Amino acid sequence: MYDNLGGFLSRRAFLTPQREAYVDSHSGERLTYAQLNARANRLANRLLRAGLEKGERVGLLLMNSAEFMEAYFALGKIGAVVVPLNWRLVADELAFILADSGTTRLIFGHEFLDTVADLHARGEKTAIRHWLQVADITGPSTPAWFAADYAAFRDGGEDGEPPIRGRDDDWLYIMYTSGTTGLPKGVVHSHRTAIWAVFTIASIVEYREADRYLAALPMFHVGALTPLAVNVYRGATSIVMRSFDARQAWELIEREQLTSGLVVPAMLNFMLQVPDFQRHAFARMRWLMTGAAPVPVELMRRYFDLGIPILQVYGLTETCGPACVMDGENALRKVGSTGKSFFHTDVRVIDENGATCAPGQAGEVLVRGPHIMLEYLNRPEATAESIRDGWLHTGDVAVMDEEGFVFIQDRIKDMIISGGENVYPAELEAVLMTHPDVVEAGVIGQPSERWGESPFAVVVAARADLTAGEVLDYCRGKLAPFKQPKGIAFVDVIPRNPSGKILKRVLREQFPGPAPV
Repeated sequence: MYDNLGGFLSRRAFLTPQREAYVDSHSGERLTYAQLNARANRLANRLLRAGLEKGERVGLLLMNSAEFMEAYFALGKIGAVVVPLNWRLVADELAFILADSGTTRLIFGHEFLDTVADLHARGEKTAIRHWLQVADITGPSTPAWFAADYAAFRDGGEDGEPPIRGRDDDWLYIMYTSGTTGLPKGVVHSHRTAIWAVFTIASIVEYREADRYLAALPMFHVGALTPLAVNVYRGATSIVMRSFDARQAWELIEREQLTSGLVVPAMLNFMLQVPDFQRHAFARMRWLMTGAAPVPVELMRRYFDLGIPILQVYGLTETCGPACVMDGENALRKVGSTGKSFFHTDVRVIDENGATCAPGQAGEVLVRGPHIMLEYLNRPEATAESIRDGWLHTGDVAVMDEEGFVFIQDRIKDMIISGGENVYPAELEAVLMTHPDVVEAGVIGQPSERWGESPFAVVVAARADLTAGEVLDYCRGKLAPFKQPKGIAFVDVIPRNPSGKILKRVLREQFPGPAPV
């Protein structure tokens, strides 16, 4: 049980069975640890009876929900491999991930029925042979003809603990993150790496007995999935937002007497824009953690003035979450820093020759620890490039000061972070280049007051009368909405270096923004 992530829920249910484990902000559903564990056990036992094999891939296309959380722990107990799916992706993008991961079973929410029906209609192009549909929580709904009702299927299982079939280096999940080649890469984590991520966070972040935690990020993100496991380990209550709403966040903080949580900088900004937000009681909030994008210093100061310390965290899908974190004691003294490395984590900043940078010198961030990913699925060359001598090369640029505090500067790989979502220019460029009237395309990020950054495309057109509207319309349906460019500029030539790579720095100088609203 102690070397299996799913077994953490079993142990917590034994220790504090009547403590609230899960509160759904949308439906009002409340589950104790005993209830959540029993539901996970029923699902696990029913899947075993349905022939699920150890190592079998199971996709989760679900909004934040108790069903997502119980399925994650249930599948972990019985040695299945979870494939969390970004529900913002279109059918073509999901089809690639499902095929690349070898997913054979899919649990999906009723909201995504049209997309899943598209996937099902592809027949032999998908390896999925078992479809489970989660019903609409607001009323009765009938599953699609090709799917079974999730709740009825789950409740056909027994409440008792299933046999633990996964442990240590057995795979736990494959989480996809877009790569610089334009194709998503499957980051493989095991029970061992996921458990060490839990230990790493719990060792240094100030959790208290019976904390109440705001879970606002989508569960397909490592920034949500790992903290939920930490909450189970520490016995905290997860108050989960089905999707983020700034006004509701303040209401939950007051009504549920929240003490902590994790939100991205764009969410912090939206929360301050809520009229009269200060009428809500938030004195119990000890801290809010934030990451995924640089945090404006003034934004942090406004929260500190409210008595809510903002703790920056730096991490990646490849690290199962943790890399660096800021403590409350130094948050204002080192404002703008993402803190020091976690207790069970080593962080270095190196120059182009691999030597450790002097304090204040910019270089690439390297991370090492027992929570580093095993590999990129089906991509041995990318794995070898990223993990060298046990160190993960992040591609991010930072400086470290004399005390070991890290300040993230930029992203070597030109990744754009829009509203907390990673957007990779190469993926957009690949789609733009399929347009019959686009000769060349380069994508950069422009500052956005609303989203932090937004994609902006610079295009060389094959015909003089090609319009920005035509290009934007072409992208719709081929990319998730958050990936689509918010603006288009036409140029005669895109600057490149001698090896043919686009000079993104030059494009950013030519088109500094701000991004179109």
